[in-house]
Formats: sequence, structure tokens, C-alpha cells
Amino acid sequence: MNALRRRAIAMLCLMLGALAAPVQARPPAGAADLLADLRQLGSGEMRWFGLKLYDATLWAEGGRFSLDGGFALSLRYARDFDGVRLARASIDEIRRLGEKDEARIARWLEVLSSIFPDVKAGEVITGVKLPDGSARFFHQGRALPAIEDRALSDAFFAIWLDPRTREPDLRARLLADAAQSK
Repeated sequence: MNALRRRAIAMLCLMLGALAAPVQARPPAGAADLLADLRQLGSGEMRWFGLKLYDATLWAEGGRFSLDGGFALSLRYARDFDGVRLARASIDEIRRLGEKDEARIARWLEVLSSIFPDVKAGEVITGVKLPDGSARFFHQGRALPAIEDRALSDAFFAIWLDPRTREPDLRARLLADAAQSK
């Protein structure tokens, strides 16, 4: 009888936990100033050969996601990275996703290298894609240079959010609570 009672209590706790509203974290610094009513859609962890690289969290205006814009993607790094290395890794993924114009890639590498700072473990970079297609970036809540080039902005966020991403499981976790508008 005691085991049955413990099992019933455990089942009740599980059911109540499932009914509880998820705790909403605060929108990332800087992003809330650019987009209204940001709601967290999902989050996940990025690992490479078992090493944790970062935790990613996706936010969208009103909880409605569109690749066209109106969202923020925050990466909390688990290790130190050089900013130029981040830019090169981004370009490698953009190239893998299909960009073939080497002159454009070279320009984009320059732009991304000028944006991304070196990061330490625990620090956050947030990219905000605005509805006009441009992108704004923040490191620890401080504004970084913007991307006005819509093609680069699209290509950059495709790294995580395009169906052809290298990490489809992370994409699925990021979009877990997304109401698709496009």
C-alpha cells in the first residue's frame, strides 16, 4: 500500500508539473528595445564531438516566428572563442548551405569579423533580425555593429533556422513553441 501511495503521489506531481505554465525567462538585453512582445520559443544546447559549445535560445515577437524577421537568437557560450574564429565558422556554414559567390563570401567574412568580439565562457551574443531584414547584435547587452545587407542577415540566421541546418535537432528545439507565420 505504501508503494502504491508513493506511485500515486509521484504521478500526481508529474501531471501537475505538465500543467504548470512554463517559466518565461526575460528577453535578451538589447533585443527587447528593438522588438515588442518578445516571447521565448525554445532553447537547446550545441555540442561538437561531445564538447558543449553554447546554449541557444530563440525569441519572437508575439511568439510568431518568420525567417523574414522579428526574432532574436541568443547564444551563451560554454567556452572561450576568438571573434574571428566565430566569423570564419559562420562563413563555413553559410558556404555549406549553398552560397557560392566567393567575392560575396569574402565581403561577408570581413563584415562578420568586424562584428564579433572575442567571447569568454558564460558570455552572450544576441542577434536580432528585424522585420526589414537587417540584423543588430549585442554582446553582454552592449550594441555591436549592424548588418544592413539582407542577404547576409538571411544567410547568417539560416545557420540555425534553415531546414537544411547542420543541427536539425537544435533547430527543432529552438522552434519548439513557434507559431509559424511564414
